[in-house]
Amino acid sequence: MEAELGLFLLILVSIGSTCAALLYWIRRAIGKTVALPHQTATSYIISLASFICLSLLIVCFVQDNFALEYVVTHSNSQLPVAFKVAATWGGHQGSMLFWVVTLSMWASLIAFKSPVNAQYTGDCLGIMNVLIAIFAWFTLATSNPFEYAQSFALEGRDLNPMLQDVGLIIHPPLLYLGYVGYSAVLALALAALFGRQPHHEWYAFVRGIAYFAWGTLTAGILVGSWWAYNELGWGGWWFWDPVENASLMPWLVGTALLHSIHLSARNKGAIWSTYALAFSTFSLSVLGTFVVRSGVLTSVHAFAVDPTKGLALLCVLVIIVFVTFGSLIYRGQQIPQSNIDTIFSRAYLCYMAIGLLVIATAIVFLGTFYPMVYQVLGSGSISVGPPYFNSLIYPLFVFSLVVLACSTFCSWQHSRAGKDLKVLCLIASLSVITASIVAIMVNTGLMLGVIFALAIYVVSSHAFQWVRSGAKISTAPKLFAHIGFVIAGVGAIVNASYSYEFSYRMSPNSQHQFQNVSLEYVDTLWKVGPNYTSEIAEIRLSTTEQHSFTLLPERRHYSVRVMNMTEPAIKSFWHGDYYITLGEKLSEQSYAVKVQYRAAIWWIWCGGIVALISMLSALLPKRSWSRVSDESFA
Repeated sequence: MEAELGLFLLILVSIGSTCAALLYWIRRAIGKTVALPHQTATSYIISLASFICLSLLIVCFVQDNFALEYVVTHSNSQLPVAFKVAATWGGHQGSMLFWVVTLSMWASLIAFKSPVNAQYTGDCLGIMNVLIAIFAWFTLATSNPFEYAQSFALEGRDLNPMLQDVGLIIHPPLLYLGYVGYSAVLALALAALFGRQPHHEWYAFVRGIAYFAWGTLTAGILVGSWWAYNELGWGGWWFWDPVENASLMPWLVGTALLHSIHLSARNKGAIWSTYALAFSTFSLSVLGTFVVRSGVLTSVHAFAVDPTKGLALLCVLVIIVFVTFGSLIYRGQQIPQSNIDTIFSRAYLCYMAIGLLVIATAIVFLGTFYPMVYQVLGSGSISVGPPYFNSLIYPLFVFSLVVLACSTFCSWQHSRAGKDLKVLCLIASLSVITASIVAIMVNTGLMLGVIFALAIYVVSSHAFQWVRSGAKISTAPKLFAHIGFVIAGVGAIVNASYSYEFSYRMSPNSQHQFQNVSLEYVDTLWKVGPNYTSEIAEIRLSTTEQHSFTLLPERRHYSVRVMNMTEPAIKSFWHGDYYITLGEKLSEQSYAVKVQYRAAIWWIWCGGIVALISMLSALLPKRSWSRVSDESFA
């Protein structure tokens, strides 16, 4: 019953959004309008229907409805309930349904807030209904989660063991909220171009949506990196995997979009770039979905290997790019332009920051897709790995620190050398002294010492200027975003510079020493879990500070999937983690044990959390939907 009702509601969403979109745009083309209350009611109905549809799919998973192919391939009766719920969006079909639900929710939010005037809101909802219809029909035609299994099954094949982690419960929904949140940004921007005169103030009320989408995407990436670190047993937090890069690209452009939105409020010349970045961000989100669903790239994250799904998504992407940028080029002459008076201004530095983010996006894009294009052209296969990305992103981070440092000496229109100059010079001097002491203590190179000095100065000067200005909430987003970026970036560099690993053959009562740390294999334990069995190594780790800790790395066997998974044991300190994984069984009692030290790993996530505070502080003033007078949209 739940499956049939869910399928009916999915069909209803597909037909309803299609009819709503066609009715609106046909009537608009002939000069007539659709009453806004009717559009609003339609958006609410579609949103409610899609939400109930997703809820019914969750019920099918919880109740072990193995009549459905999707449930059979992604669940098992012994799977914990929390993972059964998460399995709803753990596969291709469910994740696409989640896309549709999130799209409809954003459309309802636009209908509820009804920004500016009826005509503009109607255009926004018309665009959102087109997107909902496209993805709803795609889900129904190629990725139907309510499709019945071709053969009767008493038991499911279980969820992929790599996904049986709390990260799966949180990570995908956050990414989808971020990805699809940029659809609302695209709709608001594109609707502004569809007016009789381009609506140049649309960025005034899109700010909150852009911050929310950026924040949820940031949180999704952070949770994903934490999940990979804690679950996969590799000991790293970022591998430049194609799917990781697919989420990084919209984040980079979304960050540039936030800078451009702020700049547009002070310099009308940035409006064109704000349009372009708004369109690019959602286009890259769709591109990321294409990467995951098409199977064109090999990744541990990939859901599907069906090229027909990828081709359909690629067509959707081409249409979105053609319509959005075509409209921007067509109406571009009517967008106001203005110049920056001096390069010694925060506005110019903001343009530089946008440029650095766009360059970083281009680097990631090239490294991700060039191997695929190279292979399609019949030139063979080529791999692009971390050395390429690290060598190019590293100098961009250093340039970013320089830009952030210079911004403290400038106002939006000109330099302010006289204001706070003495204090800033004092902060700079203390930063250099502190960085020099740290560099000597940990024996770093010159470049790392320079990065420490820049980082300390940026954090200190930003905090000083924020307090000096009265600690206003309106300026808090910049403070937390920049400080979080610096902390995470420095953490990543320290992690890459000072991490190390050793591999040993160990059995009960064997001992090893490395880097003033003692490692003792005490015993081997066994455990029976809800849907797995595991071998557990009891390992005692002792540091030079005479501290001793017992760590329990596991090696799990999932009988249904016939897969082995490692569960690392981690001991965290402020300066880094000791990370132990239990590898292959080498003899009756001995195992391969890998011991890693991951320096400053938690700095990365702490920096990300600090940056997330910027989203929360940005949403507090509730200025994102501040109404702009209808006359400005005439």
